[in-house]
Amino acid sequence: MIEEQKVHIATVSILVKERGTHAKEVNDILTRHGDRIIARLGVHLERAGITPYGGLITVIVEGTAADINTLTDELDTLYGIVAKTSILD
Repeated sequence: MIEEQKVHIATVSILVKERGTHAKEVNDILTRHGDRIIARLGVHLERAGITPYGGLITVIVEGTAADINTLTDELDTLYGIVAKTSILD
């Protein structure tokens, strides 16, 4: 009998250094993992006067630890992007 993997709720925070340069790549990755995304919030940091970063995206996701880590790792490999995960349960 195969044991099911535990499903977690997590947040993934994505700091985008150059918003205009990386928007398509980040959105492509988030779209590929869209079946796991529960909610998404984007903040334009330049408009808020916080530099040198262009944007901050926070997504709430549901999935196994492996699913969540795959998403974070894909984002984190992009130059100018920092992605961090916090698994909540």
